[in-house]
Amino acid sequence: MTKLARRLSLTAMLAALAITCAFAQTSSPTEAQKAFNTIKGMPGMWEGKTSDGRSVEVSFKITSGGSAVMSEILGQGPEDMITMFHLDGPNRLLMTHYCGSGNQPRMQASVSPDGRTITFNFVDATNLAAPDAGHMQRMVLTLVDENHHTEEWTFADHGKEMKQLFDLRRKM
Repeated sequence: MTKLARRLSLTAMLAALAITCAFAQTSSPTEAQKAFNTIKGMPGMWEGKTSDGRSVEVSFKITSGGSAVMSEILGQGPEDMITMFHLDGPNRLLMTHYCGSGNQPRMQASVSPDGRTITFNFVDATNLAAPDAGHMQRMVLTLVDENHHTEEWTFADHGKEMKQLFDLRRKM
């Protein structure tokens, strides 16, 4: 192969690589990425009531260089509970809930067609004594508008489910 042919071949490969990179950067975000971006738009303090009328505050904070969002439920027990949201590749949005029951359920998101409801369903957990031991099974995040959302938490314990709804508004 002549120098000119090698140079043309290298130029063609570099052009193909540049086109591939440009396409990757302009491709549409996946449903998981859109949902994560929605959650990333929630930083700050939120306040409201639980389904049994108690006051609740929830803090959202972007952390780890923008790769995770931490939600902290404040004042619902002797210790606050933490939930971490993050992407696992472009197509999978996960959350890990660090529960007051001492286990850490991990849940995967599915998104409603309108993008306003993100449902996290149980995948697995660490420190779960038995498969039917008490743990968070589901969390449904419903975005009413940019300053109002609800969180419906489902706790499963030996075949029984208990639900708690948080109706939250952004604290101004």
